[in-house]
Amino acid sequence: MHQDLIVIDGLQYSNWDRNIFLQLKEGGVTMVHATIVYHEQIRETLLRIGEWNTLFEQNADLIMPVRSADDIRIAKQTGRVGIMFGAQNCSPIEDDINMIGIMRELNLMIMQLTYNNQSLLGCGCYEAVDSGITRFGTQAIKEMNRVGMIVDMSHSGERSTLEAIEISERPIVISHANPLSFHEAKRNKSDTVLKSLAESGGLLGFSLYPFHLKNGSNCRLDEFCNMVADTADLMGIDNIGIGTDLCQQQPLSILEWMRNGRWSKTKDYGEGSKSNADWPEPLTWFRDSRDFPNLTKGLLDRGFNQTEVAKIMGQNWLRFFDEGLTPQSS
Repeated sequence: MHQDLIVIDGLQYSNWDRNIFLQLKEGGVTMVHATIVYHEQIRETLLRIGEWNTLFEQNADLIMPVRSADDIRIAKQTGRVGIMFGAQNCSPIEDDINMIGIMRELNLMIMQLTYNNQSLLGCGCYEAVDSGITRFGTQAIKEMNRVGMIVDMSHSGERSTLEAIEISERPIVISHANPLSFHEAKRNKSDTVLKSLAESGGLLGFSLYPFHLKNGSNCRLDEFCNMVADTADLMGIDNIGIGTDLCQQQPLSILEWMRNGRWSKTKDYGEGSKSNADWPEPLTWFRDSRDFPNLTKGLLDRGFNQTEVAKIMGQNWLRFFDEGLTPQSS
């Protein structure tokens, strides 16, 4: 069954090369939302896009850029892996709302409003006080809605996330996080957020990053699938997908860049523990993209039927992109 599915991974940040693209193809992945920047500003973002253009040129037999939801279908038909650009912070637009439209024209399809800290648009999940969506943030959400750029609140605080859901005229996404009820991590989301997300037509991508899972790297596949089933009961089967947060072949310096950016001279340990100072050990049942079939089998073994598994593994994402990536008519 797995090879017949449209399989969409709602987020990866890997050290991309041909070997990783081959792993994606072997795992039956149709499309991956690839983080291209964390704290990079406009020029640096353009450099990352230029690097990706070279990767597309050199690996045209394996990968293709995704500029619309229909490109995901083309990727499936042609046996390639679609790559959708995303940003894990609002730094690519700096302080200029016009950059949202420009970045969208350059195929930046998804943008988080915050990455752990307070930003110009909203508040991150690591701040002691969540001040909510800012005035600039309100305008940015409206502009993202207009141009067809997805609002992502994966690293945002509770108040900011709830306000973004309310402000946005189009459904938003939490591309890579899990329910707080499954594991207490600052990044994971409360039932209040998840219910509001579902009621608005939004989507949650389940994270396989061990720091977001009960028992960390020792989390079992059946435990993960039980979490999916419980969340389906809470949110509905149409509002959930996969967003692995897989970080392949990345050095420690990249983890430090993700957490520290340029704002801190001392190491930020993420969830507050020095035990998180390095990359976690991978899950035994999901070491890289070649293990995607294990997810399909695990969900089937848990009792999901084939239609439900197809939705979780990619159809829900595809429907979400069909609706969310088209620019609004003026």
